Amino acid sequence: MTTSIKQLQVFVAVAQSRSFSEASERVHLSQPAISIALKKLEESVGGALFARTSRQLALTPEGEAFLPVAQRLLSDWHEAFEDLGEQFSKQRGKVTVAALPTLAAGIFPGVLKRFHETYPRINLSLHDVLAEQINQMVREGRADFGLSVEPQNADDLSFEPIWVDRYVAVFPDGHALGQQTHAEWAQLGDYPFIGINRLSSSRQDIDRTVASVGVKLDILCDASQIATVGRMVAAGLGISVLPALSFRQIAAAGIDHRPLVAPNTPRELGIVLSRRHPLSSAARALFELIHAVDDGSRPMNGTRFQ
Repeated sequence: MTTSIKQLQVFVAVAQSRSFSEASERVHLSQPAISIALKKLEESVGGALFARTSRQLALTPEGEAFLPVAQRLLSDWHEAFEDLGEQFSKQRGKVTVAALPTLAAGIFPGVLKRFHETYPRINLSLHDVLAEQINQMVREGRADFGLSVEPQNADDLSFEPIWVDRYVAVFPDGHALGQQTHAEWAQLGDYPFIGINRLSSSRQDIDRTVASVGVKLDILCDASQIATVGRMVAAGLGISVLPALSFRQIAAAGIDHRPLVAPNTPRELGIVLSRRHPLSSAARALFELIHAVDDGSRPMNGTRFQ
């Protein structure tokens, strides 16, 4: 069966007007072209849809049954193309982003505000999860892209660096580390330590760095949420290490921080993309906005920390 959308339009126009001349004006075809279109449609479906007499044009019972179906098909057709057009013009759509909690809370709110102001009818869904979960969501197409650290051993994913974060020592107000302009990684072993989620990319960086300087942390407790770490530190239970971007979430919790040096440990963050799933127009718009936003955590003059 090779029924065309034009044949459906002709059928509905003739059925509603019961006049070839009026239908001709509706669909902008000549009357002979309308006759040919109806003939081909009837040949395609296998029978007459109109009963023709010298005085009037009437639908057959089969034509009567088919008319609401044809009208619905035309409506669905037009709605589908209107919806597609709105998606390409970014008047409508949905974007799903998977982000590290650091970026979800520290960077994304400002980006979301600007995006919503520009594209108010595009729905955004945010999943704040760990790095490996981000990679999996992007890989499986459950997220349009991720905001994370660079994936390791993942040939099906690409990474575009955007921000450079640093680690900071976090401690209660009035702590001895507050008397210094910087804290050294080697000093962390001198105080009880509140750890963050052992499965997080930050914790893995922290463990590698303290091992490299020969320090053994006196871990009092591990907490999954950054806010919980902040409350424990504010209560005087110990110190911690967090990405500097994370400190924005807990800066008012009665704690202070200092940059960690010896060694410097930059943490490159960016956008994780699938090599197999192209971005939708809506996702591409958000991707480009993230590139355009500068919140102060980008490297200066295009340089990268070594």
